Amino acid sequence: MTQVDTAETGQDGRRDTGSHAWSTAVRRAIRRGSRPEPWKRGPVLAASALLLGLLMLLHAEIPNRVGNLGSLVETFLAWFGVFVPVLLAGALWRRSAAAVAALLLPVAVWLHLFGGMLSDKSHAGSDLTVVSHNVGADNPDPAGTARDLVASGADVLALEEITPQAQGVYEKGLAQAYPYHTVLGTVGLWSRLPLSGTRPVDIGMDYGPLAATKPAAVKLAYNRGLRTTVVTHHGPLTVYVAHLGSARVNPRAGFATGSRDRNAQLLGKAVAAEKSKRVVLLGDLNGTTDDRAFAGLTSRLRSAQEVAGDGFGFSWPATFPVARIDQILVRGVQPDSSWVLPATGSDHLPVAAGISW
Repeated sequence: MTQVDTAETGQDGRRDTGSHAWSTAVRRAIRRGSRPEPWKRGPVLAASALLLGLLMLLHAEIPNRVGNLGSLVETFLAWFGVFVPVLLAGALWRRSAAAVAALLLPVAVWLHLFGGMLSDKSHAGSDLTVVSHNVGADNPDPAGTARDLVASGADVLALEEITPQAQGVYEKGLAQAYPYHTVLGTVGLWSRLPLSGTRPVDIGMDYGPLAATKPAAVKLAYNRGLRTTVVTHHGPLTVYVAHLGSARVNPRAGFATGSRDRNAQLLGKAVAAEKSKRVVLLGDLNGTTDDRAFAGLTSRLRSAQEVAGDGFGFSWPATFPVARIDQILVRGVQPDSSWVLPATGSDHLPVAAGISW
């Protein structure tokens, strides 16, 4: 009778059993995957996954001729990623190998386009903190909004959608922290550092045959663009503040962006002609930087959020942000960090960025 070392055999047996179970599971999965049935199931799911991937991959080819469909898709392009887990759940429920394989395309495209937004790219230390906030024409508490903005610690603060009724409230609430400021129409800039060379920027708010007949004082009352220079210890910094026209979605016109697109084009031309090496654009652009309408700006300026932010930095609407339409774009300076500030009385969230020379 042969004597067996039970301890060694038991130990080896457990290893052999585990290895055998694993290899058996792999072979079973391979056999199932090689059967034709899983690849025949869920053709609609597989087709939907491929269409989703192609839609994101070829978004720039979607024409704007009908209802500005291309711009509408690009505005909410990042949100197309939410369809991936929905389709994956359907594929698993149907046990469709074809649908699971097809989902690799939209996953790869989405990660290529937006994967960089999933990491925190900010780092400590900056020479200047800038903030932009559409304070909202219907803001019920402009004084509270001014206090919140002072608490942000911004060195340069841009406000959009300033009403004549609220202007004095902001000027009073921000005066102690910001000794220098300018307001031209509905946009303004407050600064801890001196300002010079302030002037309005024509972004085409007046449009049509009667535009040229209006007096300058009348146009200035609803002006929505300005340029100024902040005098810093590192040299001059050119700052643009802008509030572009609204974009609306309606059944008849589709994505109505005529005014906004005209404003963006003229603002892009102004930035293109700008000779200053260091430029910061602060404002409510009523669109995301993925939208082709802003090509004239994004080809010359970088988004602080994309370079140095954490996440997507959605800013509108304040109650449940779904898009970043409030932007901080730069040229000639380095974004160190970018973030969204807590809600004020506005329907927009303030956006902030730290920049360095």
